[in-house]
Amino acid sequence: MTVVLMLAIVVCAYMAWNIGANDVANAMGTSVGSRALTLRQAVIIAAVFEFCGAFFAGDAVTDTVRKGILNMDLADEALTNSSAFVNDLMFGFIAAMMAAAVWLTIATRFGLPVSTTHSIIGGIVGVGLVLEVQHNATLIDWEVVRKVVMSWVASPLMGGILAFFTFFIVRVSILDADDPIGRSRWLAPILALPTFFTLGLALQFKALKGFISRADSEGWIEDKNDWLPVKENGVFNPLAENAWFPINSLIVAFIIGCIASSILWYVLRDYDFKKQREGFQGVEKIFVWLQIITAAYVAFAHGANDRSNAIGPMAAVYDILSSGAYLNGTLPEEVAVPLWLVLLGSVGIAVGVVTWGWRVMETIGTKITDITPTRGFAAEFGAATTILIFSMPFLAVPVSTTHTLVGSVVGVGLAGGAKNVDFRVFGKIAASWVASLPAAGFGAVTLYVAMGSDPLKLIVVLPISFLLVGYVIWKTSGDEIFVEDALADAGADSGKYDPTVFELFHTHAEAVEETVNHMLSAVKKSASGEDASEEIDATIKAELKADDIKNALREKVSSKGWKLLIDSDEFLYMLGRQDRIADYAQNVAEQLSFRELYTNEEARKMVIEMAEAVQKTAAIYEDTVLHLRDLTLSGYTKKGRTELRELIHRVNLAEHEADLVESRAAGFVFREGVDEPLAAVHMYRVLQRLDDVANSCEDAANAFLPIVYS
Repeated sequence: MTVVLMLAIVVCAYMAWNIGANDVANAMGTSVGSRALTLRQAVIIAAVFEFCGAFFAGDAVTDTVRKGILNMDLADEALTNSSAFVNDLMFGFIAAMMAAAVWLTIATRFGLPVSTTHSIIGGIVGVGLVLEVQHNATLIDWEVVRKVVMSWVASPLMGGILAFFTFFIVRVSILDADDPIGRSRWLAPILALPTFFTLGLALQFKALKGFISRADSEGWIEDKNDWLPVKENGVFNPLAENAWFPINSLIVAFIIGCIASSILWYVLRDYDFKKQREGFQGVEKIFVWLQIITAAYVAFAHGANDRSNAIGPMAAVYDILSSGAYLNGTLPEEVAVPLWLVLLGSVGIAVGVVTWGWRVMETIGTKITDITPTRGFAAEFGAATTILIFSMPFLAVPVSTTHTLVGSVVGVGLAGGAKNVDFRVFGKIAASWVASLPAAGFGAVTLYVAMGSDPLKLIVVLPISFLLVGYVIWKTSGDEIFVEDALADAGADSGKYDPTVFELFHTHAEAVEETVNHMLSAVKKSASGEDASEEIDATIKAELKADDIKNALREKVSSKGWKLLIDSDEFLYMLGRQDRIADYAQNVAEQLSFRELYTNEEARKMVIEMAEAVQKTAAIYEDTVLHLRDLTLSGYTKKGRTELRELIHRVNLAEHEADLVESRAAGFVFREGVDEPLAAVHMYRVLQRLDDVANSCEDAANAFLPIVYS
């Protein structure tokens, strides 16, 4: 049986690795998506907190059968005194772990966030069905399975609703304010109080329940029910002995909330937001820290809770082998978890985070909706609150952190409008949730039947299974990102800010404005009779720079999940309108290089006046794009849309003023240029191209109107 134990340990490590690879997105996906953390930072923080939660805060004992799926009467001697049943159960646990792990590998390979808890439940249900037939017994608790199926709808729905209203409160109370930074200075600490109160309760009830239980058993505290909810027959009176929310826990959570709120108030009191970038960056900076803290909590709690998904069945297998239960048929209800197994599960989860965690992290962070720190905070808070509520004994619904957080991300996306959520991606994710139980169950049945409860068959089946998994991963590894590449943040320094697409769109607008500015310099020199070749060359180089940014943006749009208020085609149309401004500015410069301008001094002054009017229009347009960038960061607030509409109107007015200058200048040139017709026509072409630049600014600004009125 030594070989069986060794192979079971390998399966356990593989399962732990998959838990880390898939579920790490629960904690850090929104933080990466909102750019609160770089991929390198998220992986390191997740690995540390997942390991600490798994190693220090997990249960010291684990149920023989995880989540109560197999309802076995351990006093029934027909079962528990049957060495054949216990032996079959041991092989069934190994098959369930392997099947769940393979399903998680498949899901992670395609970036699908699925529930590790539900995967192992599916594996155990599959094995349980076979065991029922083999031993003529009723083993599966279908009531628990029914609750699992209900949670597919209940937890994402509640998480989405809570996240929606959390972000709605932040948007209405802070982002829509006339002075959002001033409002956030005093309101953010108030919002921190309920946030950290909830996290304080969740930390005790979810992440530290193993530690508190050990403290009770070892005499550090008098009664764990003074800190944890009773398991049944509880009341809402916090002073009662059988309280759902014990008074000690409420007090500790309130103190945590007050301390966090006070610290945030003290930090924000004199914080100089001028150092932050313009717009809503200062406000988002506040929520970066709130989001990171909630993400760290989720990672810690996940490590503490989901470690048992990997090592729970393994602990039962180890106990059966080490105690000789496979020979005498004895099976305890709970088994102790040895330290080496705790370390194996903890390290396995951390390694999974580092190696493959980026795949699912990308889906939650970027492919469902566009995430900002305020949205990410709302999603994390909604998920943590939902998990806390459903985990209370008066509900006791085995919800998935993955399902809840995905629902919360969809909720904050819907706060910006239905078009802001990619329901195709969400549909694939939801389908993978439904598939988890049958896929893991079918895999477990297949492996269990192939093993036949025979150690020799196990030695053959498991290596073949690993080889098949490795082969499939190798054959589909075309877009693989290796660990060192993933942690390098695509070549960016970990301290740099990873821009959103609309921030890059503004960068392109700045390059366009730079092109127009060089064009203005070229016009002024040409109209002054000086050599403008240097300025003309600078204009051409600036337009080339704008083209490079445009091409990079097109690549980004086509290669990434596109989750904004508008779709990809609309954005590309906006980008094309904006790039046309630079194209026409370059054409003006090229026109200047063909021949000397009409020599009439008054006409040349009018050309300069026209170029200045065009440059003014381009400058107002760039301000409009800057505001558009901030609008996307703020969650498309009503006040922001109104200001965007006003800026678009200003661009239109500036273009109209340029039209008046162009009309006056063209009339003058045709009246006075009879003696120099070729020069006059040439100047008129320059005026026309300048007018094209102003018209392009107007067209580009008007392309934003769907955002204003959507």
